[in-house]
Amino acid sequence: MPPLLDRPPDRAGVRRANLALLVRLLRRHGAQSRAQLSTRSGLSKATVSNLVAELEARALVQSGGRHEGGQGRPGQLVELRPRGTWGLGLELDAGHVGSTLLDLSGTATTRRRTAADVRALGPERTLDELAALVTAAMSEVDGGSGAGTVAGIAVAVPGLVGAGTVRVAPGLGWRDVALADGLAARTGLPPERIVVGNDAGLAAVAETDRGSARGCPDVVFLLGGPGVGAGLIAGGNLIRAGEAGHLPLGPAGRPCACGRRGCWQTAVGVGALLRAFAAPGDLVRDPALDLAQRTSIVRRRAQQGDRGVLDALAGLGTALGLGIAVLADLLDPRMVVLGGYFAPLSDWLAEPIRAELTARSVTAEAGGLRIVPSRLGFTAVGTGAAQAAIRPLLDDPAQAPAGAPVSVEA
Repeated sequence: MPPLLDRPPDRAGVRRANLALLVRLLRRHGAQSRAQLSTRSGLSKATVSNLVAELEARALVQSGGRHEGGQGRPGQLVELRPRGTWGLGLELDAGHVGSTLLDLSGTATTRRRTAADVRALGPERTLDELAALVTAAMSEVDGGSGAGTVAGIAVAVPGLVGAGTVRVAPGLGWRDVALADGLAARTGLPPERIVVGNDAGLAAVAETDRGSARGCPDVVFLLGGPGVGAGLIAGGNLIRAGEAGHLPLGPAGRPCACGRRGCWQTAVGVGALLRAFAAPGDLVRDPALDLAQRTSIVRRRAQQGDRGVLDALAGLGTALGLGIAVLADLLDPRMVVLGGYFAPLSDWLAEPIRAELTARSVTAEAGGLRIVPSRLGFTAVGTGAAQAAIRPLLDDPAQAPAGAPVSVEA
């Protein structure tokens, strides 16, 4: 057998990799001259010029201002097209649906979040709501022209997923829902352009990319809401995501939405917190309010010294600490990020969490474990979903046809 070096190089693969490299450099450093791109990429100036021409033809980059630094004549800057290509992230939970549009640079151009009883709506009506969010988001693209270019759509779901299907989402009462196919039928987007992912996993990736966990290779991200999701980052990569709220760490007799008793989320989900201090008629339990609005009310009352709220938060922190101790000793992360509704309340959760970790965790006793609030807060899930939607194009810009990526008519 001839040696591998005697085989012809995969020129198309090398070109795709180089196109992706230039896009990553422009995302990381902003507008660059061709000379700067050559220096940072290690590619020749002629190769960079050729690659930039292809990215321009694919409507991914455009000419910017003039670069005045360095020797010789000023160079023409190249920048990502700020309103040329988007990733559209959709999210749903028991109490809301939402959407996020990210442009090629990773900047959110549009966010929407609407309170909704997703469990009562059921899969078909929820898909209608998600399709309406797609239409609303696309109507704002290109100045409201009614059409826009997207690399794809990703949907974040609080449950176990696979191959575009929600296998089981206990908090929604869903099982074996063909989410990608259903959304494709309503939007006209090919099913292969629709990604379905676990919400905590997508949020964890966003948090490590530009949030509190940036630069930390080993992270457990906890997403607090009606349930509790967890995303595990190891070596800088998402390894696993799932519904940590169903660990058997809650009060033994408390029923869970999954039909079992004693799940962790019966002690740390937002429902448990509200039951601890709010009577049924309390404003904070108004079903018309979404999770962010309810959390804002809780935070304001805590700041005002409401004793019932403060006691409830202390109990929540203790229950959180128990579960974090288990996860920490099992996974040995360097950081645990509190996301979802935990993040805005972290000022009152930190002390009881630390006390519980000190009492129960060998990992915490050894030192080095940090517990931090999410920097992205309630935007983490939508941001992570939108990043997943645009990621295939970032990894392979050559998949974008000349002129524009996939078009979706609103």
